[in-house]
Amino acid sequence: MVNAKTIAVIPARGGSKRIPRKNMINFDGRPMIAWTIDAACGSGLFDRVVVSTDDPEIADVSRAHGAEVPFMRDQHADDHATVSAATVRAVEQAEETFGETYDTVCQLMANCPLRGADDIRAHMTAFQGRSAHFQISCFKFGWMNPWWAVKLGDGGRPEALFPNARESRSQDLGDLYCPTGAIWIAHTAALKDAGTFYGEGIVYEPMNWRNAVDIDDNDDLDMARAIHLVMRQDSMND
Repeated sequence: MVNAKTIAVIPARGGSKRIPRKNMINFDGRPMIAWTIDAACGSGLFDRVVVSTDDPEIADVSRAHGAEVPFMRDQHADDHATVSAATVRAVEQAEETFGETYDTVCQLMANCPLRGADDIRAHMTAFQGRSAHFQISCFKFGWMNPWWAVKLGDGGRPEALFPNARESRSQDLGDLYCPTGAIWIAHTAALKDAGTFYGEGIVYEPMNWRNAVDIDDNDDLDMARAIHLVMRQDSMND
C-alpha cells in the first residue's frame, strides 16, 4: 500500500432504537447525516470521507450528499458493537478497497449535526500540535453544573456525588467537561492497536456546547432544532 492519507469515517447504522431511522430523519430540510457529510467535505482536510453503514438507503443518501460508500459494513452492526470497533473496521475496508494507508482517522458521528467544518479544522489543528495519539471532543458544563449532582435514594433522599462542593461558592469550583461524539481523532496505527479512541494518553479538546450536541433521543432532537434556529438567526444578524 502507498500514499499515507487522512480519512474521515462517519458511522451510521440503520437500526437506531430510541429514534428510529435517526440518521435519516429530517433536520431542517435535509437528512440528519447530510449535515455531517457537508461539514467533513467542507473542512477540506480529508482525502476521503467515508460513511460506514449497513443500510442501503443510508448508503444512497450519503453518496447523493458527497460521501463515499464504497462498501457496506460487514461487522459491528448490532446494538452491542462499539463505534470505535466499527470505525477501525471501516478503515481496514477502505485500505483494502483503495490500496491506501491512512496516517490519521477522524470519526464524525452523524447524530451531531451542529458541528461544522470550522470545528473540525480547529480540532485537527489542536491534534496536530500535540503528541497524543487520541483526541476526543468535549464541552464545558454550563447551567447544568455537575458539582451539584446527586443520586436519589429511597424516599427521594439525595446522595451528593461531590459532597464537599456544597461548602463552596460556584465561582470557586473548577470547570467540568463532558465528552461529545462530534469529533474524535486518532493516529490510525494506535487506534488499531488499542481498538478504541479511549487509548492510553487520550486528551480532550473543548468546543462550543451548542455545536457539540449529541442527538440520542427526542428531547435531544428538540433541543438541537431549537439551537439550530438560534444559530441561523445569529448568522443572519452578523
